[in-house]
Amino acid sequence: MAGAAPTPTPENPANGWGGLFPGSPVIPHGPWSVREGAILFMGMALGRGDELMGALGQILALAPFRHMETPGGRRMSVAMSNCGTTGWISDRRGYRYTDRDPMTGHPWPPLPAIFRELAEAAADQAGFPGFHPDVCLVNGYRPGSGLSLHQDRDERDGSAPIVSVSLGLPATFLFGGIKRRDPVEHFRLHHGDVFVWGGASRYVFHGIARLAPGHHPVTGAQRINLTFRQAL
Repeated sequence: MAGAAPTPTPENPANGWGGLFPGSPVIPHGPWSVREGAILFMGMALGRGDELMGALGQILALAPFRHMETPGGRRMSVAMSNCGTTGWISDRRGYRYTDRDPMTGHPWPPLPAIFRELAEAAADQAGFPGFHPDVCLVNGYRPGSGLSLHQDRDERDGSAPIVSVSLGLPATFLFGGIKRRDPVEHFRLHHGDVFVWGGASRYVFHGIARLAPGHHPVTGAQRINLTFRQAL
């Protein structure tokens, strides 16, 4: 007789793919308070995986992944796209939001209802009611790619939180402090995890360690991150 599914804990986080395939169990999610203003919901997105991946496919068909350039001229290792009324871009002119995809000249794809519902629900449960994202940054990580420590400061309203949804391969999330040299905590994020930070934690330095090789049944050899913001 098979044993019951383990309860997610910080030491044993939810890393299954419940809800994505017929008969697969959905691992209950529970909020884990990382620090003031930062909450991790382990496995929160698992039950709506099919909808998320379907909507993601439609977005990438209109605004494909691309590797942007930093203001200093370096090619970013993370592939990126956007959806919503605006989108975040980086090039020699700097970091900024724009209402059109510079690669196609068209407006960014609209924010799917399933994306909005998940982001707003997570923010509300984390203690940030009234969050209405107008942009979702879609990041694609392949083995060896990562994101160095940085702050999200391009948004007009710093009172709105950041909501991050992890899909595919697990990754190590780096969560530091308000100053770049502050100590950095490491959190293992798995498929379906949702991380929300705002308030006292809104401007902490954060990043993703280089992704280890692997294969996930949903995303293949990559991790996809959906980052929701209230930018305008």
